[in-house]
Amino acid sequence: MAKYNKRIVKQITDLIKRDSYTVVELCSMAGIAVSTFYDWQESKPEFLEAIKKARGEFDEILVQEAKNSLRKLINGYDADEKKTVYVNDKDGKPKIKEQTTIKKHFQPNVAATIFLLTNKAAEEYKNRQNNELTGKDGKDLFAALSDEELNAKIAELEAKLNSK
Repeated sequence: MAKYNKRIVKQITDLIKRDSYTVVELCSMAGIAVSTFYDWQESKPEFLEAIKKARGEFDEILVQEAKNSLRKLINGYDADEKKTVYVNDKDGKPKIKEQTTIKKHFQPNVAATIFLLTNKAAEEYKNRQNNELTGKDGKDLFAALSDEELNAKIAELEAKLNSK
């Protein structure tokens, strides 16, 4: 079993903050066994806390990146697209013949806009229907009945069943 030290903990937490590695990948890169990772989580509360904190920081980064991407999709954006044409020279090695850069505009994404409006301005842009059920003559369908009324309804339903 590898010896627990701050350097390994920092290496593991830095990896967690950087990408969504599996435990096996983390252990391989840190040079420890998977069983050691889980043993440290159980026996070293500070290790478990450092792992949780690193995962929380990674999640915050992902959320911010998602918000930035959503903003670009809602507003539309410009991107440079490079096109390179190659030809072979006398020796058969590829050589750049022509290289062009085109500025390409991407229109706002309607689905992203709908998503934002239905989640951030839900009262104004509801994406659902409300159905209300009422009983006979507009009375409450689930109104509480007295015991006498309930017994009368049961008797009425039993009579209908028996007459068939």
